[in-house]
Amino acid sequence: MHVDIDDYSYSLSPDRIALYPLEIRDQSKLLVYEGGTIVHRRFDSLAEHLPTNSLLVFNDTKVIPARLHFQKGTGADIEIFLLNPLHPTKLVLQAMQAERSCTWKCTIGNLKRWKDGQVLIKSLEEITLEATLNNREEGHVTFNWDSTHTFADIVSRLGETPLPPYLNRKAEQGDKERYQTIYSHYDGAVAAPTAGLHFTRDVFDALGKKNIQTDFLTLHVSAGTFQPVKVKNAADHHMHNEQIIVSRKNIENLLRYDTIVPVGTTSMRTIESLYWYGVKLLVGSGTEFSVGQNDPYILHDPLPSKKDSLSAIITHMDHNKLDYIAGETSIYIMPGYAFQICSGLITNFHQPGSTLILLVAAFIGADWKRVYESALTNNYRFLSYGDSSLLIPAHGNKKGR
Repeated sequence: MHVDIDDYSYSLSPDRIALYPLEIRDQSKLLVYEGGTIVHRRFDSLAEHLPTNSLLVFNDTKVIPARLHFQKGTGADIEIFLLNPLHPTKLVLQAMQAERSCTWKCTIGNLKRWKDGQVLIKSLEEITLEATLNNREEGHVTFNWDSTHTFADIVSRLGETPLPPYLNRKAEQGDKERYQTIYSHYDGAVAAPTAGLHFTRDVFDALGKKNIQTDFLTLHVSAGTFQPVKVKNAADHHMHNEQIIVSRKNIENLLRYDTIVPVGTTSMRTIESLYWYGVKLLVGSGTEFSVGQNDPYILHDPLPSKKDSLSAIITHMDHNKLDYIAGETSIYIMPGYAFQICSGLITNFHQPGSTLILLVAAFIGADWKRVYESALTNNYRFLSYGDSSLLIPAHGNKKGR
């Protein structure tokens, strides 16, 4: 497969990048693309543009203050950015509840100034956090603290909001609340599922009045979401891995509804990953909940229906008496991908030449260029704190239905 990344770029002037969010979440612009037609609305009108009896699926991950700054006695600043836990567990949700000690894989700013064996210390009131570098090459850092606080408590007190690098500014007090969806629940993301930043209680009320159902699953967004595609053939890009948690109720709802609209690319990646996990169960590829970036391209026809695939997961959960499943995905959705479950998508406007642009292009085809040109022409605000879109393809590109 060859996907030329140059075909998925566009000119984005820095002044089109929203450095700050709007004061009122649902007052952002909403570009509605349906059946090839584009109209411009405001986000608080979202319910008017969704089919009745559709299911909106949200990612309820919660952004953690993943950026920790330690000052050496010399005045040098060492920045430790949490990526994913290693000990006592690799599951983010459980790792955030660790007490007294834990080890994480991190990116480290000013690493050369951190000598082997040197313990960095950061204190605030009754909390003293120590950091020790275990593996310089891999960025493994062990944290120790002498209190009954969980690691979630520690980082909430000592950490900073991990704003996207393209904002090119330091986090401010207001970012703690605004770089978080109002329904965030489970600690573990180092980047917000930004499509959800526009939702307010009023928007949820409007959805309910139109009988549009909502459901919540979890994908802990990793820093890999900002990783640029650096290769000419985008198919050769190494996709990042992220942890997901899905309940029995989530899967039952996906089976119950025909019109599934994920809120954000992370929700879409989770939902589509569930289909491929079901396929792997059906073909006997083991029971581990792990979807690789190439799985959708090597598991060939005839593919099972959505019902058969998701039912296989329910059967597996019944057999093992599970109420939820936790796993990981590095699914890579790019042009050529055939969507199996998702019918629409609510998403912001993404960086040129990114994996997220590839996902949008896979979903609505070449019309992604029209959508982005229209957004630029109509002064939309771009990227994480920017405006939103509702994308409903002109015709389904699904298989196995």
